[in-house]
Amino acid sequence: MRIALGQMSAKTDKAANLDRMAAFAAEAGSAGADLLVLPECAMVHTTDAKVPLGPLAEPLDGPFVRALGEMARRNRLAIVCGMYESIPGSDRAYNTAVALGADGGLIGAYRKIHLFDAFGYRESDRITPGDGDTVVFQLAGMTIGLQTCYDVRFPELTRHLVDRGAEVIVQPTAWAHGLLKEQHWEVLVRARAIENTCYVAACGQTLGTMSGNSMLVDPMGVPVARGGETECLVVGEADSSRVSSVRAKVPSLLHRRPDVYAGWEPVAAR
Repeated sequence: MRIALGQMSAKTDKAANLDRMAAFAAEAGSAGADLLVLPECAMVHTTDAKVPLGPLAEPLDGPFVRALGEMARRNRLAIVCGMYESIPGSDRAYNTAVALGADGGLIGAYRKIHLFDAFGYRESDRITPGDGDTVVFQLAGMTIGLQTCYDVRFPELTRHLVDRGAEVIVQPTAWAHGLLKEQHWEVLVRARAIENTCYVAACGQTLGTMSGNSMLVDPMGVPVARGGETECLVVGEADSSRVSSVRAKVPSLLHRRPDVYAGWEPVAAR
């Protein structure tokens, strides 16, 4: 499978953002990509915590998702993209990653579970968390699972997706600069790949305080394609035979001990 990561600087202008995505989709299609991954909040992006997101959000059958579907059809590739999904009657929104097939149809929508209330920021002030429904789907002979940004700090979710068969974790992201945060990003993305012997395709925002550094990491934790701090399209290959080979060498998923874990007393974090 060929995966393209459209690392971009989304702003508050939806039309301009869609134009940039359309250019990435055309470039990815020309490069033979099966999947284009776009960042978290690519539909519209504002870091102003005073701006309510409900008025900016759209339903899953709204014009933004329809435009993504047309891009997918026109360029014959699947697209995963971050958006704000509207909640009827609310000024809040869901932070949602949508997956569309090459036919333009909606495959699924994952509503972000873990909200970024850290490093002095409170995503939960404007976002409603998802209820735990996850998305796994088939594409180009591989199984894809979705998660978003801060989710990478929670290995439980990635492991759940892998238990559902995921060989590639696709992760739209808007990873802000901060204390040691670029180092955290590198370690966390590669760790999720290593401990689950799977690919991780993480695509980030680049505008202003965002870190960029999108990467496709293989099941041994090796970045096989990556971007820097500016807008770019990064293309790399994911191969199910590589997943099988690594899992044969490092069968850590088979060495788990759920019988032992079940007997451990839960301890609340402090």
